[in-house]
Amino acid sequence: MQAKHMKQGISLALIATIFVTGCAADGSGMTKTGQGAVIGALGGAVLGAAINHKNRGKGALIGAVGGGLAGTAVGAYMDKQRQELQKVLAPEVQAGNISVQAAANNAIKITMTSATAFDTNSSNVKPGFNATMDKIAKVVNVYGKTTIAIVGHTDSQGSDEYNQTLSQKRAEAVAEQFRARRVIDERLDARGLGESSPIASNDTEAGRVQNRRVELYVEPVVAK
Repeated sequence: MQAKHMKQGISLALIATIFVTGCAADGSGMTKTGQGAVIGALGGAVLGAAINHKNRGKGALIGAVGGGLAGTAVGAYMDKQRQELQKVLAPEVQAGNISVQAAANNAIKITMTSATAFDTNSSNVKPGFNATMDKIAKVVNVYGKTTIAIVGHTDSQGSDEYNQTLSQKRAEAVAEQFRARRVIDERLDARGLGESSPIASNDTEAGRVQNRRVELYVEPVVAK
């Protein structure tokens, strides 16, 4: 499964490279920020897969979740879980505070914005976000045959080192929120990517708000 995820990640990276190179060749003059946004959008769908299984034995993971999923059960299991998440998080989604999307490899991508989850330059989850974390944790505990990769991001303000550290702390803070809600540690991975994967322009405050985010990749534990 790791090899499959790696190949898919490489393929997306190649697509992103071709796209960016093409823009330069046709004179469209895509900026570095724009290139990062394209690469982030293409590569993000498989990022969780790469993180979720790093340094983790497949057999141990399957044992921890009580057995993996197989065949057509994988898609059905994840579709149902995504629908449950969309249902319970409907108020937050409608308010624009969070998004729930289908991603590659039957994964579910949940994006938490800085406006609702964190104050600027802070890695402490806002108390007001506790109810949302309760909802997410309740669903992922029901659908226990999954892993959750937690990926922190920042805007480009400040040094690379500072942003990397802040994004890591934010990801770890969310992981701790899950642990406090009885999501077992074997299912969790936290990784900070700093300012390296923007989804919007860092040239405006509106874009920087979008880039200050934490993404959750909920993925199935597959038996084979």
